[in-house]
Amino acid sequence: MTATAGEARTGAVRAARPHRDGVATQSLGLWIFIASEAFLFLILIATRYLLIGRERPIEVEQLLGAAVTTVLLSSSATAYTGLRALRRGDEAAYRRWIRLTLALGVAFLVGLSLEWAEGFGAFPPGRGYGSVFFALTGVHGFHVASGLVVLALVLRSGRTTWPATAAVRYWTFVDAVWLFIYPTLYLV
Repeated sequence: MTATAGEARTGAVRAARPHRDGVATQSLGLWIFIASEAFLFLILIATRYLLIGRERPIEVEQLLGAAVTTVLLSSSATAYTGLRALRRGDEAAYRRWIRLTLALGVAFLVGLSLEWAEGFGAFPPGRGYGSVFFALTGVHGFHVASGLVVLALVLRSGRTTWPATAAVRYWTFVDAVWLFIYPTLYLV
């Protein structure tokens, strides 16, 4: 059975753009994943207000919270700077910026561990605020750690734009979530 000219042309078009179609599908999948994760954090943040209202212990370390926030937000800037360098073809700059992003992410987790050490004494997990604090920061910390793994894997794998783009989008989402967690735990 032979293909008609139209079928052959359609097949040729599909064969010429499989990468672009694959990336579009992967991008949609990433956005669906990010949306599902956003709902998880929305529920956790809403739980804070439903369980304990706007109560916040005076022992919450404002300065440390502001410091880790600054570190995490800076890491989004370095991640996007690295991605732009990769898109320009500057792999050395890409690697430097992503390594800096990784270092900032680790610094955030170190700051979070300091917060936890203080929090266990000031507002233990068995109390309302402590339960919410450790649940929110714990789930977020897990997402930061998984983002670090993804960024490290993409950095190790070499110069491929889509995986780097996906990793940076995820990393930025995790950072953006903190913009809602920070005021929920530290300011309200």
